[in-house]
Amino acid sequence: QVQLVESGGGLVQAGGSLRLSCAASGRTFSSYAMGWFRQAPGKERKFVSAISWSGGSTYYADSVKGRFTISRDNAKNTVYLQMNSLKAEDTAIYYCAARRGIKVVLGADEYDSWGQGTQVTVSS
Repeated sequence: QVQLVESGGGLVQAGGSLRLSCAASGRTFSSYAMGWFRQAPGKERKFVSAISWSGGSTYYADSVKGRFTISRDNAKNTVYLQMNSLKAEDTAIYYCAARRGIKVVLGADEYDSWGQGTQVTVSS
């Protein structure tokens, strides 16, 4: 397993942008597919985006498609989530997750490691 630490959350006005980062420990980061999930108060954790080990394949929830961009830098053991045109409904705790292997999955239950989360609050 890898240890994951998210950063970059905060308070932003609707229409603004934030970039989340997730730093991973270990020397096998490039062996992991990575995902971002979010959980709003009183709601289930939901898939946001995922990226393959190479960065060559990316996936997005329909609700964020065209506004969010996932990327990774394997040399820095870091995955990013660039969030633009933020809406009030994007308010949630955002979690980074890792799954060893080349297969990218969208279900939270299939990820092996999780970060502690970072709060994103979008004011309308």
